[in-house]
Amino acid sequence: MKLQLTRAGSFVLLAVASLTIMVGCVIVPGLPTIARQLGVGNAASWLVTLPSLGVIIFGPLAGKLIDRIGLYKALCFGLFTYGLLGVAGFLILGPLVFVDRFFLGGSTVLIMAAGTGLISEFYEGKARLNMIAKQGMSIELGGVIFLFVAGVLANVGWQWPFVLYLSSWVLLALVLTCVPQPIVGQHACVQRQQTATPSADLRVVYASAVLSMAVFFTAIIMLPLRLHGLGLNEAQVGYFLSYVSLIAVCAAAIMPIAARKMGDYSTLIVGFISYALAHLAFMTAEGLAPMIEGGLCLGLGFGLTIPMVNHLTIEFSHPAQRGRNLAWLSVAIFAGQFISSFMDFIPGGQAHGFLGAAGIAGVAVGILAVSIRTRRSRQAT
Repeated sequence: MKLQLTRAGSFVLLAVASLTIMVGCVIVPGLPTIARQLGVGNAASWLVTLPSLGVIIFGPLAGKLIDRIGLYKALCFGLFTYGLLGVAGFLILGPLVFVDRFFLGGSTVLIMAAGTGLISEFYEGKARLNMIAKQGMSIELGGVIFLFVAGVLANVGWQWPFVLYLSSWVLLALVLTCVPQPIVGQHACVQRQQTATPSADLRVVYASAVLSMAVFFTAIIMLPLRLHGLGLNEAQVGYFLSYVSLIAVCAAAIMPIAARKMGDYSTLIVGFISYALAHLAFMTAEGLAPMIEGGLCLGLGFGLTIPMVNHLTIEFSHPAQRGRNLAWLSVAIFAGQFISSFMDFIPGGQAHGFLGAAGIAGVAVGILAVSIRTRRSRQAT
């Protein structure tokens, strides 16, 4: 029997999810000034990307910590250190700020894995799928809201966006107040019997997560320059990216319906086909209308894939190993984001970068199609 969670508790866990996208976007609006004030003006982009590297490196350790202290305590610890390391960023000058940003990634992976793991403790079946979809919506909405507020604060002063990291302490208080602690130990005896090697299904899910984020963030990195080439200014580029985020929110909302009608892997395939169409549109568009259509497909791709890989990781994991497997999923998600930063180096310029991303989406479709056939043959025997 699942523990009962109030509406307030559900809202808190959804709000916690928004912190994962906030980790980098808080300083983006004022990035050039912030980097200059911190004495790292020549390496401004590392302030945004280092938390992603921290997630990749600390992911396995986060999984072990969750196994040791449980989902609830791990989430509380992650929320506390997230606020501490985040707000400390404007107090540290010079290269040491990179160390702070790197360790901030460790707090982020704890929040991602433990927050999703707690959702799996309170919900099951259709209710869990719907909650994971809402979590995907919260992540995208968080990006829109935090980018807007950070931009306003950056106009007040370069250090003020860092204050937003303290929202994790507000959420920590709300977790302690509104979210009950699950009973510890109900899976402990089974845990030792479970293999640490991910199943074939989980490997497909992790691969899908890496490829999805690589394709999505390739677009996010390349689109500003592409849109500038079509005559859009900085504000209009921001509106376009917000439009993509809102489409992703809508796609995440319909993801449970798509999953029930088409199946989980088929929903992922539709998401990756949308990604491919988006990048082909970005590559060939000569006006704004095809770019808007491409933005629609890009948002669909994200909204159908990322919530689904979260859901499937829970579905394919024994309860005793969900925390660890969700930590590995966080590693996969941020590894894809980190890989995307190298897509700009593809020979042939921006057009080949978009074409390469469409090709990656095609590879993902192939992997999932083979996995569907393999699953069907297993079920037939």
